[in-house]
Amino acid sequence: MQTHFTPEDLEKPHIKEADRVLRSCVHCGFCNATCPTYQLLGDERDGPRGRIYLIKELLESRDDDDQVTAETRLHLDRCLTCRNCETTCPSGVEYHKLLDIGRAEIERRVPRSTGERAQRYALRKMLVEPKRFQALLKLGQTFKPLVPGALRSKMPPAPVDAGKRPDHRHQPRQMLILEGCVQPGLSPNTNAATARVLDRLGIGLTPASEAGCCGAIDFHLNAQDDGRTRARANIDAWWPHIEAGCEAIVQTASGCGAFVKEYADILADDPAYAEKAKRISALAKDLVEVLRDENLDELHIPETRRLAFHCPCTLQHAQKLGGAVEGVLTRLGFALTPVADAHLCCGSAGTYSITQPELATELRDNKLDALEAGKPETIVTANIGCQTHLAGAGRTPVRHWIEIVDEALQPAEGSA
Repeated sequence: MQTHFTPEDLEKPHIKEADRVLRSCVHCGFCNATCPTYQLLGDERDGPRGRIYLIKELLESRDDDDQVTAETRLHLDRCLTCRNCETTCPSGVEYHKLLDIGRAEIERRVPRSTGERAQRYALRKMLVEPKRFQALLKLGQTFKPLVPGALRSKMPPAPVDAGKRPDHRHQPRQMLILEGCVQPGLSPNTNAATARVLDRLGIGLTPASEAGCCGAIDFHLNAQDDGRTRARANIDAWWPHIEAGCEAIVQTASGCGAFVKEYADILADDPAYAEKAKRISALAKDLVEVLRDENLDELHIPETRRLAFHCPCTLQHAQKLGGAVEGVLTRLGFALTPVADAHLCCGSAGTYSITQPELATELRDNKLDALEAGKPETIVTANIGCQTHLAGAGRTPVRHWIEIVDEALQPAEGSA
């Protein structure tokens, strides 16, 4: 794609990066064929190719150009950032990087209404601090009938038993785990189950209580500087453990995993953190990357439960791990039902299901129809956002896949 930036424009890092991404696009339109919002709305501006043109026009225009309006922002807001288009693209266009640049620019040029700003600020403040989120969640569960519908459907019944975690200190192999911001409240058993399964494989999880939200929520709600600040804080929290020999940083929420793997990119221009960020991104592993390399025969799972696996976009399109969880579950003896259009987004997409509820609900219902077609006993997934979004429909039970593995494990020999 041809661009028309001035030499002065290209001295700006974000314009230089946008120019690189734009020039890799040959506007073939293959991306529209797999874009969930384009399939629903049929508007070129609600597909990747159209959004690329909108961002190009935005970045090439002057600040006083009256062609840049809230309508441009609407089409960028409707993007799920599922990155399905990147999997489809024959030219390797890094669309998500261009989208981040375009969203930051439109935010600067076309201020949102007071109501929209308040909603996004509230989401950031409610979701990114685990203790605050858990307190608000408990309050919401107590007064559930009064909670707005978009939020009410995302609250699991209380209480939720997390189960006991094994003592991490006895294992010779140690890994860090990102606890996350909303997962400890919505599905506290996920990381506890992870600790128990990894313990069976001789891997201990080292706690790093100073680490918090990965930064994705801030970053994708256009508070990108705050997202980078959280990334730096996590690097500081993990660094002493990495120097002490922890071999990986495990994520059980694929959305967090995808973002931590991008720390190297988002902090590339920070001289104090660039090298550390590269190391962190290299050590970041989704849970399935750990399990698939282990001898799973040691787990002794006599399991034939029928499952349908929903592969989150952040796992298959961002981390390129499509088929990995299915492979592990099959090795363990689970029966997986076929899922049509498994590449399509469920509509969760971080806070998208709250900021774009109508589109998110339609995508969710379509996804559930596909997942339930094989009549599974349980739907499993690998991301807390997808899990709560799909479960909010009140249809087939939805769990994290590691919880099912944990439940199926036979008691360790000699245990009480």
